[in-house]
Amino acid sequence: MTESPTLHLMVGLPGVGKTTLAMKIEEQSGALRLTPDEWMQPLFGESEADGKRDVLEGRLIWVALQVLRGGLSVILDFGFWSADERHALRCIAEQADVQFQLHYISLSEEQRRSRSDDRWNRGDMVTFQLSAEDHDHFVEAFAVPSAEEMQGLSRPKPPSSFTSWPAWASARWPSLPRIDQAQ
Repeated sequence: MTESPTLHLMVGLPGVGKTTLAMKIEEQSGALRLTPDEWMQPLFGESEADGKRDVLEGRLIWVALQVLRGGLSVILDFGFWSADERHALRCIAEQADVQFQLHYISLSEEQRRSRSDDRWNRGDMVTFQLSAEDHDHFVEAFAVPSAEEMQGLSRPKPPSSFTSWPAWASARWPSLPRIDQAQ
C-alpha cells in the first residue's frame, strides 16, 4: 500500500533554514518543492514586485493541488507567517484527501538575522537583502504556531466575511481558483 501524498508547509521567518529542510524532504521523498523566492528574482528582480508575489504564490498552490491529486507529495516553502494561511491550506489538503504536515522552524533572533545576512552576502541569487527594519517588521508580523495548531487539533472558523477557508484562500492569493468541496 502506498502512502497518501502529503502537503508539507514550511513555516518560519527568513534565515531559519526552511529551504534547507525543504530540500532535504525533497531529496528523501521525491516531493515537488515550490519556493517563491526561486521564481521572484528571475521573473521580477525583487521579492514583492507590486503584489506579484501573492499572485505567484496562488498559482504555486494551484500547481501543488494538481500534483497532489496526481499522487505526488508537495512542499510549499513560503514561510506561512499567518495562522489563517496555515488553517486554509490544512483545510484544502483535507478536502483534497491528502496528508498535511506543518514544519515550523525557529532560531534565536540573532542567529536568524546573521544567517539571513550571510546568505545575502554569499550572493545567493534567490534571496533578498533585508534591513534591520525589515527584520523587525517580519518578527512583528509572524504568528508562531500554537501547540494545538502544530498537532492539527484546532482550526477556527474562517473570518466572518468568508463562507469557508478555501474562499478565504482565494481572496488571500488572488490567482488561486476557488477550491470547493464539490471539486
